[in-house]
Amino acid sequence: MSERIVRGRVDRSGALVDGDAPLLRLQQRAGGGLNRPLALPHLARLVALAQRLQRDVSRPLHAADDHSDIFALVRILPDADGASLEISDWRARPTTEPQGPAIAYAVEPQGWAWECDQHLRMVALRAGAEAPAIPGGWAGHSLSELFELQPDGDGRFPVLRALARQVPFADQRVRVEGEEGPLAMHLSGEALFDATGRFTGFRGIATPDEGAAADAAAPARVDPAFGSLPLSDPQFGRRVDGALRGPLSRIIATAETISGQFDGPIRADYARYAGDIAHAGRHLLGLVDDLADLQNIERPGFRAARDEIDLGDLARRAVGLLGMKAEEKGIRIDVPRLDDKAPAWGEFRRVLQVLLNLLGNAIRYSPENSQIWIRVDREGDRATVTVADQGQGIATDQQDMVFEKFERLGRTDSGGSGLGLYIARRLSRAMGGDLTVDSAPGQGARFTLSLPARD
Repeated sequence: MSERIVRGRVDRSGALVDGDAPLLRLQQRAGGGLNRPLALPHLARLVALAQRLQRDVSRPLHAADDHSDIFALVRILPDADGASLEISDWRARPTTEPQGPAIAYAVEPQGWAWECDQHLRMVALRAGAEAPAIPGGWAGHSLSELFELQPDGDGRFPVLRALARQVPFADQRVRVEGEEGPLAMHLSGEALFDATGRFTGFRGIATPDEGAAADAAAPARVDPAFGSLPLSDPQFGRRVDGALRGPLSRIIATAETISGQFDGPIRADYARYAGDIAHAGRHLLGLVDDLADLQNIERPGFRAARDEIDLGDLARRAVGLLGMKAEEKGIRIDVPRLDDKAPAWGEFRRVLQVLLNLLGNAIRYSPENSQIWIRVDREGDRATVTVADQGQGIATDQQDMVFEKFERLGRTDSGGSGLGLYIARRLSRAMGGDLTVDSAPGQGARFTLSLPARD
């Protein structure tokens, strides 16, 4: 599917000097106009941030006028003369349009009403007249500490997706330890914003999971999650994923709360220990993701979607997501210019997944203060994107091995699972393309993704 990009241009003073029609209309409705300062506070702050840091900034964007609420993703590319804007995933919702199922914040008789801040720390919790008793000591704890998050059928967490996009969510399944044993509940919530458009958290309700209650009353049955199910059965992967993801998410959330000292100052070494725990938890969660992907792509009949994509655009998106990690090591990334395009056929999110893996590896295994190059090209009926680094390189006899499962060429650090390149090549071939490497010891590595070109 082709994704339209709404573009604009801001000068050094913060005035909007050019823009596509949707952006100009929004600027006018907010009381501004062409060659006038941005009238959208949230967007103006992001532009100022990008100009101050002098690096690309990618963030969710929320704006509103008398006609609609706007949700989008904005990428800001600063330069000496101002900044360029690229706004994608633009969704306009009329203010008169019902916003999904109504969320009543008066406490339901059998449920709870809750509110959390932008860090998912609980700030309010009330129980209905017929609801289970609220656990003590909940104030200030993270939402994931109070509620054990459960993945949906696709292995995802609605509340975490909503947090990333700063949008409402519904049907987040959770478990909570009550006075009479574990409770199964559903969370629904809406995103909260202050007068300047800054995201401030969520507010919603928790209702009992009637289906879980019915299951509890039914005769006990054997759960085959780790028993009779063979490894090849898709249910095995989903159950392992569900069993690991919730506890790991709670470990990460708790460790990050301690590391960030949200509950008050602690000794610096303790904060570092908590940071290490969060890092290890994220590594394990990444391994769970890789294992889920592995089972998905190896199932019979797996097919990738056929979207209209631009490899240059996706390469710039990948750099926007991992640029900060490169800066921490002093690594400079030579990214394709805005006019460097390589139209191709491939599944948008899968191609971005492959590029994030290639760029992440290049950053991880490159020396400090080195450089990474990303180039897009056209070779006959193939569009290509190449990620080249100045790392230690790969010997010729080991180049096929890097695409094997769990192969990390003897590395013992915690940088990866050894599945990333295997999955990346399988995905590339499922989209009608390929992933290859060209390298030599001491000369860095060049990974090239090729896909069917689009005329």
